[in-house]
Amino acid sequence: MGRSASIETWALAAAAVGLQLAAFLEGGPGADRPRDFEYLRRQDALVRFAARSGWAALPELAIDPSPRSRSIEVVLVRLNAREAIAAEIWDWFDDVGAAFRGLDAKTRLLRARLEREHPGDQPWKVRGLFVVRGTRRNRLLLQEVAALFAARFPGSSKDWLCALADPNCAVSDADGVCWGDASGQLQAVRLRPR
Repeated sequence: MGRSASIETWALAAAAVGLQLAAFLEGGPGADRPRDFEYLRRQDALVRFAARSGWAALPELAIDPSPRSRSIEVVLVRLNAREAIAAEIWDWFDDVGAAFRGLDAKTRLLRARLEREHPGDQPWKVRGLFVVRGTRRNRLLLQEVAALFAARFPGSSKDWLCALADPNCAVSDADGVCWGDASGQLQAVRLRPR
């Protein structure tokens, strides 16, 4: 039988190669929820909300042909209407400009993919949607830069919720933003530029 190394030995070995030992005790394997559970709740809420009005959901759709592809968090498609939504879920923002640019790129790539995979006489109407966790921090941030968000997301939040909930309501002509609350429900964002 071999000897076991002590935790101190493992910590020293890790430090010798420039790493840090990280250990934890677990009461029951898999007993805790995933670290992205709040994000998953908003994804789930969007998929459930939109399914009632005929949107097909494609969660985590890869949009680049590379092995380390970027993905769109939730793509919603109404094939017969040739409408699609590239929805990004935000628990918190660390770089709002990068989030804006990322949505633009993903919307372009999604439109090109849909045109290629489902050609037709009418062009695809593809729009972007942010679903933002309705935390105090996020609400304050959006109000502090309300003019910026209103300029980037000119689509009415109420119109967006209508398009998601009603099959007779077309997707907005402009990108939009809505809140995802703690219970996973979607709510309209009211931006009040100062």
